[in-house]
Amino acid sequence: MRRQGLLLAFITTAGLATACGPGPGAVPCPAIAQATAVSVMIPASYAEQVAGLHLKACQDGTCTEADVELRPGSSSIDQGCTDGGCSATASPNGSKDGVLMLQALTESPMAVTASGTGPDGTALPVRSAEFRPRGDYPFGEQCGRFITATVILDAEGLRQQD
Repeated sequence: MRRQGLLLAFITTAGLATACGPGPGAVPCPAIAQATAVSVMIPASYAEQVAGLHLKACQDGTCTEADVELRPGSSSIDQGCTDGGCSATASPNGSKDGVLMLQALTESPMAVTASGTGPDGTALPVRSAEFRPRGDYPFGEQCGRFITATVILDAEGLRQQD
């Protein structure tokens, strides 16, 4: 379920492949940069109730907050592989996604608070979650560690994505 965090890394830069080391036998790594951000996913079951969203994220004594632009969410549909290349397409799924950019992102504990408005302008319940962003090597250890912080906002509250 770390696809959203990886998707965030992919959409922030070009996904061109480069070699991680000099010489023959180097393992290819995608030429992408890690986004220092908290991403929020609002499932289709709750998305229609959220018209505007404000996030505040605090980590290592620093807080960042801003209104978050919500975009329609999508699911990846596998298009198969031919001639050594694979492809997929995005299909709208009724969810909404947003991103709060940060100055830095570590695996230290983080507190995130979400507040927002409904389509009629009424305030939504303020929701908070405390968690540790996750570090992983999605492209292998030779390609570097990626840290992701993704939360889900729904009718039950705010929680870290599994």
